[in-house]
Amino acid sequence: QLQLVESGGGLVQPGGSLRLSCAASGFTLDYYSVAWFRQAPGKEREGVSCISSVGRKTNYADSVKGRFTIDRDNAKNTLYLQMNSLKPEDTAVYYCWTVVAARTYWGQGTQVTVSP
Repeated sequence: QLQLVESGGGLVQPGGSLRLSCAASGFTLDYYSVAWFRQAPGKEREGVSCISSVGRKTNYADSVKGRFTIDRDNAKNTLYLQMNSLKPEDTAVYYCWTVVAARTYWGQGTQVTVSP
């Protein structure tokens, strides 16, 4: 059974850092493009960053460029999102996402709260 499980969220002060993890099971993460999304209270879910399967090409939302870094560890079959210089507006539930055999998969999400 294909599954994505996020972890690493928490409460952090502005300017702080967190690293989110998304452990994949049931498929080989490296074969597929994967992405991070987030959803703040009262707002629509938005794309944060993605990494391609071939060439590991990365893309970032303008709001996180220069602060967030997406990467994956093939040996651990895990996707990461390193978040630095966090701002209160980064507060949201963060989800990892992929599409395998034309079916979309989401993790359960991990809460990130940036507050003094």
